[in-house]
Amino acid sequence: MNALAEPLARVLDRAPASWAALVQAWRVSADGQQLEAFVAQRQAEGATVYPADPLRALALTPRHEVRVVILGQDPYHGAGQAEGLAFSVPPGMRPPPSLRNIFKEQSRDLGLPLPAHGHLGAWARRGVLLLNSTLTVEDGQPGIHAGRGWEALTDAVIQSLCDDERPKVFMLWGAHAQRKGARAPVPGCHAVLTANHPSPLSATRGPTPFLGCGHFGACNRFFADNGEPEIDWSLD
Repeated sequence: MNALAEPLARVLDRAPASWAALVQAWRVSADGQQLEAFVAQRQAEGATVYPADPLRALALTPRHEVRVVILGQDPYHGAGQAEGLAFSVPPGMRPPPSLRNIFKEQSRDLGLPLPAHGHLGAWARRGVLLLNSTLTVEDGQPGIHAGRGWEALTDAVIQSLCDDERPKVFMLWGAHAQRKGARAPVPGCHAVLTANHPSPLSATRGPTPFLGCGHFGACNRFFADNGEPEIDWSLD
């Protein structure tokens, strides 16, 4: 359904054009070779690996179009959930609790109606890079591909965006995202917004609760202040 049905090598061969040089530089590194071999081994052993397209976030949001970066940890590990975009699920799939809290905050902050689905592809196509730290997972085993080499690629993606002087907003929700996003943006060019993770376990806790953080409005104010168009956060 949403499982990786081909060798990861073929997916990497088709890396989106705007990201291809960065992906290929990682691929020939020790981290890239280790990751590719690990996923091939797990597939040979019969593991169900999600998602079908681990590079989908990069495909939907070309490098030169990135305006906002939202960082996740690893893909959803249930059948039919992961689709290669952090926090997103396919149309028809019930939004998980963290995504429901994201929608609650979006609605509170911007006055938008709660979306009827959990697919965030519209955001991705408007310049919101929905990037997980680890780009594959296995059925029912969260975090099992962490530390296997994906992080070197996603670190390089983040660094390349930090180094680009075009204004961007980095939304870092939770300790993992904040560590991951702790790069050195070009001074004065980017906004970094931090809050707790939207998970029900932390969304209302201090010191910076996710619910009430106002990140969607703050993002658009940053762009307006920099003479840039606001993000359309609707999902209609």
